[in-house]
Amino acid sequence: MTIAGSIILIMLGAILTWAVEFDLAGLDINVVGVILMLGGLVGILFGIYRIRVTRRAVGPIDEPVHRHEVYEEPETRRTEVYEERRHYNEPPL
Repeated sequence: MTIAGSIILIMLGAILTWAVEFDLAGLDINVVGVILMLGGLVGILFGIYRIRVTRRAVGPIDEPVHRHEVYEEPETRRTEVYEERRHYNEPPL
């Protein structure tokens, strides 16, 4: 439950507790409103706790982590280039 959802529960509970004059057989609207307000309050406290826990700073790490990965060089391929020697007295190709 987010903090906004908790605030909505508190507002709905306050409306049911103090602004509604409605009677149902076997159900007290005022008690339902108080329960919703308490649920919203618990949701706000839990949301604030979650925010504080996730925003804690992490201290420095004592030992750095080194990865030892072996990279193998690919087999080198030698290509030989043959050049034709032209004589200056030959016509251009």
